[in-house]
Amino acid sequence: MVEVRLGNSQNGAVQAAVGKSRKLAARVPRLILEARRVAATVIHGLHGRRRAGTGENFWQYRRFVNGEPSHNVDWRRSARDDHLYVREREWESSHTIWLWVDRSPSMDFNSHLTEWSKLDRSLVVAFALAEVLVQGGERVGIPGLMRPTANRNVIETMAQVIVHDTGEQPSLPPNFAPAPFSEVLLLSDFWSPIPEFRRSIGKLAANGARGHVVQVVDPAEESFPYSGRVEFVEPEGFGSITAGRAERWRTDYQNLVANHRTTLREEAEQFGWSFTVHRTDRGPTELLFAVHGRMGAGAHAILNNRRTARTDASKRA
Repeated sequence: MVEVRLGNSQNGAVQAAVGKSRKLAARVPRLILEARRVAATVIHGLHGRRRAGTGENFWQYRRFVNGEPSHNVDWRRSARDDHLYVREREWESSHTIWLWVDRSPSMDFNSHLTEWSKLDRSLVVAFALAEVLVQGGERVGIPGLMRPTANRNVIETMAQVIVHDTGEQPSLPPNFAPAPFSEVLLLSDFWSPIPEFRRSIGKLAANGARGHVVQVVDPAEESFPYSGRVEFVEPEGFGSITAGRAERWRTDYQNLVANHRTTLREEAEQFGWSFTVHRTDRGPTELLFAVHGRMGAGAHAILNNRRTARTDASKRA
């Protein structure tokens, strides 16, 4: 059968992008249901834990100053000393988290070892995490697609903007400038060359944003369960290669993957970013707990830095 392409190459590219969006749109209801199930599990597991959010939080006690309203006095603390004390509180604004999912062609892959493609699993994790974060009082955005929001319908909003985005899908996040103290989560297979990864992460971390890199991989990409004559096709237009006896490549391939991953981790940690590997044959809940916990740790670290800075400033004054 011969495939006939009508029109010029630009029109062909647009038609391909639209077709891909339609296929994704057909899968979105299933992904949303799975994301809500995962989010509910995680929220239940987080019940009773202290989470950063909007509101007033205790910062420190200070001496009462003449002329202040008497209702500011903390009488319980003052009863333990010869002075009057005021209980100062610090307002914590909502935290902004940027979520980026790699939607390049390589993410559509899934082997016979799992029912989930890397893209579908990444979207489920991103949707579920957004639900958990918004319920915790945070704001969630998608670089270049969606401004940070705390809308309770965040999953539907994310799904809509992703499905209607028919532009080119690069393998690394767009160059944007997250504000200091915000956080960035990147979900991708990260098979890009290391120098490109380093430049991308460096630009995102330049303003002081914290980040979390999650390498999402198919189990076949780690175990290389192939034997005999196999043709391997690169999905992003870099050609193909045929192995006469693929099993002979296994050890060298696994060493290359291990070395690449070690370097990814080192590059991420240089900027103070976390690095996690997630296989699509494992459930998403464990990953969600881990990422959410690291984000919470980041929020508390930021708050502690602010408190330290204010304390130092008051001492200098």
